[in-house]
Amino acid sequence: MRHLKSLIILVFVVIICLPAKVIQAQNLQNEQTEQLHKFGRVLTLINTLYVDTVSQEKIVEGAIVAMLKELDPHSIYISKDEVKRMNEPLKGAFEGIGIQFNILEDTLMVVATIPGGPSEKLGIMPGDRIISVDGKDITDIGLKNSDVLDMLRGEKGTIVNVEIVRRGVDEVLEFTIVRDKIPIFSVNAGYVVDDDIGYVKLNRFSKTTDEELKEVFNHFDSVGVNSIILDLTSNGGGYMDKSIWLADQFLEEDEMVVYTEGENSPKREYRATDDGRYENARVVVLVNEGSASASEIVSGALQDWDRGVIIGRRTFGKGLVQRPFPLPDRSMIRLTVARYYTPSGRCIQKPYEEGKEDYSHELIDRYNEGEMISADSIHFPDSLLYKTLRKERKVYGGGGIMPDVFIPLDTTQVSDFHSALMRKGAIFSFALQYVDGNRDALNETYPNFDTFESEFVVTDEMVDDLAEYAEEKDINESMDSITDKQYNKLKLHIKALIASDIWETNEFYQINNKRNDAFLKALEILSDPKKYDAILNK
Repeated sequence: MRHLKSLIILVFVVIICLPAKVIQAQNLQNEQTEQLHKFGRVLTLINTLYVDTVSQEKIVEGAIVAMLKELDPHSIYISKDEVKRMNEPLKGAFEGIGIQFNILEDTLMVVATIPGGPSEKLGIMPGDRIISVDGKDITDIGLKNSDVLDMLRGEKGTIVNVEIVRRGVDEVLEFTIVRDKIPIFSVNAGYVVDDDIGYVKLNRFSKTTDEELKEVFNHFDSVGVNSIILDLTSNGGGYMDKSIWLADQFLEEDEMVVYTEGENSPKREYRATDDGRYENARVVVLVNEGSASASEIVSGALQDWDRGVIIGRRTFGKGLVQRPFPLPDRSMIRLTVARYYTPSGRCIQKPYEEGKEDYSHELIDRYNEGEMISADSIHFPDSLLYKTLRKERKVYGGGGIMPDVFIPLDTTQVSDFHSALMRKGAIFSFALQYVDGNRDALNETYPNFDTFESEFVVTDEMVDDLAEYAEEKDINESMDSITDKQYNKLKLHIKALIASDIWETNEFYQINNKRNDAFLKALEILSDPKKYDAILNK
């Protein structure tokens, strides 16, 4: 009898609650229908009665943009023209002729050909100057990077005709290039620092990131690397599944990497598999204020499991998950559908309640408040306190991953003169011009990078030439007050850029890292197991 009464009560509750839920859903649907009708009515009135001719597409796009602005900083509208170009860096490939280029003295110069690309196969060389594309003279027209992309990129199989001037060759060279798929790499550098320490610089998490990293890791394994410096500084994120794969390389099977949850998205957990190849390796992760999203998934997971030392400055603080939704005209919206949480339960999304403008200025606020210079300027409320899962160290949520070892932004390394050169691109074009004028001698004197690294010296005369070049470029800052430290940094940067032009970005980082404070601190910690263990036992 008691069970019968319980059953009757349960049925009664279901009968009462079910209509309530149905009514609630119906009310929501009615409200949506009413708002859609309202929007359609306004659009019709504008189209039929407005004083001037208007573009309905422009009005609708403006309305969508305004709608998404009411949500969060990362829900955005992307026009159909922007969709293809936006996806290229993440997909890991684009279609074109396969060159790296620079615009020097209003002339399009080939800096490098991408290995395996159509330009390399045809024999186009670094230093070649493209003067004509499909019969159109492109010299002295105020060429911009976007102009070059529009001219040279195109669908696989399509043809572009170029005319090239090559140093030492009297006649103009003509090439007919068949465009093809060109890889975009997410690994900028991967090299062995010492006998057992490997360094990897990752600029994004793209479709090809795991395959690229496997190649680097295979090389590391072949020489016995057992400690890794994973450089995620200024890595703005990308594909979430690739960041989970990377974290998995350092975590044990079934350990959580991240979980996501939202009002309309049930909790979903992502855990490590048994594929981790570096479960016992020491690892240091380099981060800064430009490390966001997928980078924070990796650094947050390794920190929460006490599996690595995080070095640098507080990360960006993007803990929102977006999904792309295509629209009928091939435009799309990227809508935030969930938040992601680190294994300890931290949501590291920084606040955005004050609006997008304040949100976009947050990094500047960090600098103005002294956070980039001193860790003492950073204060977290106790409500955001969490504990790591093995050592129970204190960590905080609410706005990025706070590193275990803080590296201040060193504003004394780079002079005003050096900063002006970088802002205006003059130091890059100077290095390019130097290599272009001395390529044969450089290749003969330095047949490999090791020889170049140990023997090539940026002389004072070269720096003087750079100063004259800066004057020609209307750069007003001078070297009058430059310190020895700043002068040496400038010379190192020039050498790194020259190496990058002769070889690849891998060689750039091998040189430039010699004055990278975070990198040097990572080497110090990994070279002393006691220091490494002490940080993870604080």
